[in-house]
Amino acid sequence: MITRTTSKNPNFQNLVKLLDIHLAILDGDEHDFFAKFNGLENINNIVLYTINNQAVGCGALKKIDQTTTEIKRMYVHHDYRGQGIAQKILIELENWAIELQHKKLLLETGTNNPSAIALYKKMGYAQTENYLQYIGVKSSFCMQKNLRA
Repeated sequence: MITRTTSKNPNFQNLVKLLDIHLAILDGDEHDFFAKFNGLENINNIVLYTINNQAVGCGALKKIDQTTTEIKRMYVHHDYRGQGIAQKILIELENWAIELQHKKLLLETGTNNPSAIALYKKMGYAQTENYLQYIGVKSSFCMQKNLRA
């Protein structure tokens, strides 16, 4: 089941802790750099995916400007991967962004995360130039998708 919530939701906060552990492994020595951009402040639009009342996946929207939103904190617990949960979360985030009248979604993932890159490509995201704090960061892989109302 998909639920919209806020970053105050304890189930979301628990999933983010697992995500941060996972990212620390993927990011290696660069983790401290990326971690400072992954705080929950200014992130109020959260999507949770639950199975039998257990939160197993999440994603968030972070407003960049009046028409652009960033996808943040995408995560599916390793026991539930490969079931299409991330796609469902992403679709709900896209729908929510459209409701908020945003026109473009941006996201950043690591070049060391090919499964995430493959998911986003499958969902219609295209590589774009690195943006904001990711400009010049070789291990960042930035993507975007234009939304239709």
